[in-house]
Amino acid sequence: MYHATTHSITVSVMPVYIDERSDPDENRFFWAYRVLIENGSDKTVQLTHRYWSITDANGHVEEVRGPGVVGEQPILQPGDRHEYTSGCPLTTPSGIMVGHYTMRDEAGSEFEVDIPAFSLDLPGIEPTFN
Repeated sequence: MYHATTHSITVSVMPVYIDERSDPDENRFFWAYRVLIENGSDKTVQLTHRYWSITDANGHVEEVRGPGVVGEQPILQPGDRHEYTSGCPLTTPSGIMVGHYTMRDEAGSEFEVDIPAFSLDLPGIEPTFN
């Protein structure tokens, strides 16, 4: 599991290769990843936007921006946790994801919370880094 803490908010990510949704002969590789967001601050915050940078083994970068996560913009009071699962297809057997969430506190101030970089590696192969 990968972890990052910013402004007392911890983001943990666990990626898993999904063999059933992948077809290596067709250069189709799919990972699911579970994200846990824990509010260790003393403020209520809302996750308003996400940003991902996804790099495949060939060095191709795709950026993804959008509101919330999986259709939600969760509100986390101090001590609250929010968990969700999403997925990422690649055309190479390895890659890396990193990003951030934009949060808004109860005063209306916005700030970014880091999502830790995590690798997407086909089980049993040596990862490729560019």
